[in-house]
Order: sequence, then structure tokens, then C-alpha cells
Amino acid sequence: MCLFYPDLLKDRITDITLSDLEKLGVQGLLLDVDNTLTKHNSQHLDKGVSDWLEMMKRLGIELTIVSNASAKRLEPFANRIGLKYVSRACKPLPFGFLRGAKRLGLPRKKCAVVGDQVFTDILGANLAGIPCIQVLPIELEKDHPFMMFKRRIERYILNSYRKKQQRTKPGS
Repeated sequence: MCLFYPDLLKDRITDITLSDLEKLGVQGLLLDVDNTLTKHNSQHLDKGVSDWLEMMKRLGIELTIVSNASAKRLEPFANRIGLKYVSRACKPLPFGFLRGAKRLGLPRKKCAVVGDQVFTDILGANLAGIPCIQVLPIELEKDHPFMMFKRRIERYILNSYRKKQQRTKPGS
């Protein structure tokens, strides 16, 4: 297993289905915020994402936010959408993910991390032994040279992941 590969790759968070979660054996989601639930530093949630969160809650999926952002950034956002949160999670270190799983009252194997970044969300989930779902970023960072550099490397990793998935599909 590659520490940089997700268990599942989706275009958007709203593409994740109950069937996907059942295949992974998870009952709770540890959600990244920036470029996963909403645009970077935004307090606005798109209607589609809001509807998806409500559907997950109705289906009995436990949800919490796990982010490297400060409580000052997360608290108003989390309160608005009715979720608990773990701020300053120190991703990719596993501590924030483990706190998130504990907050949900679930063993880590029954949770999945959902995020847009290979080097924080996916690496951290794999280090914590938690299944992970990568989504593509809502919006690429254009004025952040370091993030632009990381996104280039991520593209290479995701292309490698996709090729591996193609080779391992039955009938390929």
C-alpha cells in the first residue's frame, strides 16, 4: 500500500454515496473543510454540499470536521452546519484524526477521512490507519506558490493511482 494513495477517489464530496461507505465498512466521516466542503477560507456552503451533509446525517453517518485551521475559522462554519470539529489537527500527523474518531465514538476503522490533499488528508489518514477518500479540490490555489507546487506533485501521484486502479480492475 502506498501512503499517498486513497482508498477511493471521487471528483467531489457530493459524489460519495452510501454504497461507497458500506464498501469501505465505515459509519462516520472525518471531513476536511477548505477545498473539500467549501472554497478555501470560505464560510459559505454550496446547496449541493449542504444537501449531501443532511442526507448523510439522515442515513445515520456520523460527521465531524477535522482541519488544520484555527478554531476562530472553524467554529462559526461548524456551528452554521451543525457539526462538531477538531481544529489545529496538525495533519498529516494522526492525532487530529484519532481525536475526530473518538469524538464520533467510533473505532478508527469505522471512520473515513475525506479531503482534497494528498500530503495532509491522505497521508495522515493512512498513518492513522483510517480509510480515506480523496476528492479533487473545489478550486485550485492560484496565488500560493507552495500549494501550486504541491498540487503538481499530487497530480503525478493521482495519475499513478489511477493507472494502478485500471490495472487491478477485474477484466482489465
